[in-house]
Amino acid sequence: MRRILACILLSAAALTAQRFYPDDPLEFEPPPRPVKDIKNRKLSDYFDLLNNQFRMAGERQPKQGPRISAKSVSTLGEPLQGAWWVKRHYYNRMTTAELQRVPGPDVLPAAGKWTVVSAKNEGVTPGFVVLDANKRRFFIKFDPMTNPQMATSADAITSRFFYAMGFHVPDNNVIYFVEDQLELGEDVSLPGRDGKPRKMTRRDLVEILLKVPKADDGRYRATASLALPGKPVGPPRYSGTRTDDPNDIVPHEHRRDQRGLHVIDAWLDHDDSRAINNLDAVVTENGRSFIRHFQLDFGSTLGSGTQRANSPRSGAYYFSWHTSARQFFSLGLAPSYWMFASYPHFPSIGKIEWKVFDPERWVPEYPNPAFLNRLPDDEFWGAKQVTAFTDDDIRAIVSMGQLTDKQAEAWLVECLIKRRDKIAHVYFSKVLPLDKFAIGNGEISWQDLGAAHGLPAADVSLQWSSFDNAAGTRTAIAGQVSKLIPTTGSAYSCLTLQDRQTPSHSIDVFIHHASGTPRIVGIERHW
Repeated sequence: MRRILACILLSAAALTAQRFYPDDPLEFEPPPRPVKDIKNRKLSDYFDLLNNQFRMAGERQPKQGPRISAKSVSTLGEPLQGAWWVKRHYYNRMTTAELQRVPGPDVLPAAGKWTVVSAKNEGVTPGFVVLDANKRRFFIKFDPMTNPQMATSADAITSRFFYAMGFHVPDNNVIYFVEDQLELGEDVSLPGRDGKPRKMTRRDLVEILLKVPKADDGRYRATASLALPGKPVGPPRYSGTRTDDPNDIVPHEHRRDQRGLHVIDAWLDHDDSRAINNLDAVVTENGRSFIRHFQLDFGSTLGSGTQRANSPRSGAYYFSWHTSARQFFSLGLAPSYWMFASYPHFPSIGKIEWKVFDPERWVPEYPNPAFLNRLPDDEFWGAKQVTAFTDDDIRAIVSMGQLTDKQAEAWLVECLIKRRDKIAHVYFSKVLPLDKFAIGNGEISWQDLGAAHGLPAADVSLQWSSFDNAAGTRTAIAGQVSKLIPTTGSAYSCLTLQDRQTPSHSIDVFIHHASGTPRIVGIERHW
């Protein structure tokens, strides 16, 4: 257990002088310890906003001195697979059907009558919770009257992108139904005019449906979100840990899978990426109960604001002292960058564009401690998830939004392609963008992610060294400057690749020569 905890809590350095262990590189988090006495915690939307907007939540990067590297990563620099994230599309390309996650009978409400067991009648976009004929629970969410198809398509599309990038998400699918499919369950209540609960009637059901778009053929369009497995226990935060979860030992602001989300959220314009829009759930697998962390509520992405088209100022904080001061002292004559964006009129996708989009300047609605702590290697990790989607991949996933306005669909595809390319140029320029290192036929190979996305091919020098795993020291091997793996008396060797144009950008690849079969056990990026 000490070995496992050391690997999780530390990034590059170890508690002892020994750098690598026989089981490196680790792939998965340790088997979870069983949880108990987990209470469903509530998080006030207003508290969450004020706590992050006006105080420094979590541990931040120091202004001087060594930076805090991401934790809960393997010696290859990858997040450990488990309760937060697993490897998917970037690591093993998914088929078109897998990317679309073509819904089967297990993730769609069964045909026939659905029983409404709870409902929300307030707000611009009301919704239901229903049980289908197989007694499975689904959350039914609608579009606003002003923007038919907008929120439902965003939910279906973005959840698929997040799933392909390895995050745990609900099954969100666009569905169509008629009013007669709905039956009112017993003891369903709604708040009355006096604020007290009262029994829901069929008339209430009809009045709710009057608030949502209805097609000419009499059908209603909605998102059907299959209830998540397990017991919901409230949202995770983007800082600190859950004190009631024995497996949650890495501050969330220092997790690579949370820091790198900045790049992913910027791409998909997920500016409503608040803690309250995520969920922890206690699930049981292989006889163990543990908390799994889910990303959800994607109705406010891709130009949608859920209840209306997203604001033109999307990608900017609700409030910023710097921006406010600049506006004040310039008498409002210093416009923010987002003010120069223009949007075509596509009600079914809201407001999204790519020409003004700047992934470095994009921010969510309020400061996120994990995003603010990101380093170039965190950004590189997020960028390689985003750039793994080809143009055809993007078209295939966007088609699952079932947008009837094909011009709007084409614009959304164009925006995602162009925003992806901007992300590649920005974040692959910050590091030496070589990845997917492999060994074959006695030499090492890699992929140049930058060159694959329009950047100049990396011009690197190579130098092999023997590596003393106990002392952590390297000794250069004279004349070994090719991809061929040298024969060395040491159990470990290290290949240093250095960018000739930007010498500070380099990568150390560590190799273990075990039983005569070399294998890559470590990757370290420098910038």
